Amino acid sequence: MVRSSFVVVSDDQLLIQKANQFGMANGVTVKVMTPSEWDAVNSRGAEVPSLVSGAGQTDASASGYSAKVLPFPGTPGYTGTEARRSVATIDQLESVAIENAIAAFKGNLTEAAKALGIGRATLYRKVKAYNIDPSAARKKKAA
Repeated sequence: MVRSSFVVVSDDQLLIQKANQFGMANGVTVKVMTPSEWDAVNSRGAEVPSLVSGAGQTDASASGYSAKVLPFPGTPGYTGTEARRSVATIDQLESVAIENAIAAFKGNLTEAAKALGIGRATLYRKVKAYNIDPSAARKKKAA
């Protein structure tokens, strides 16, 4: 029998409260740890899987654990049931990755292309194809 559980590492009381409510509503055990408690557990050499952040579902079975990270209600990507979740297309994923890289390098397309492992001309072509505005990231830099 599989018993679902998850660990919440946060100091945010609102997030902890939502996680506990979600756990109670779905019959899932919730363990709450502060970031310092998490660091202490990891420093003792305990076999604890790496934390995965984000709103998407992740399969951690490659690391020997069969865990999934699911979004909480009220977060982007939450639909209520796993079955209703649509699968993102490669183009959607690529577009998001490009937008994140451009934002991380504050609009510097050359550095973003290096980080993505693609040529600068390829990045320019994809930016145009996906209608991404790199100047928005540059404006955030100035603000």
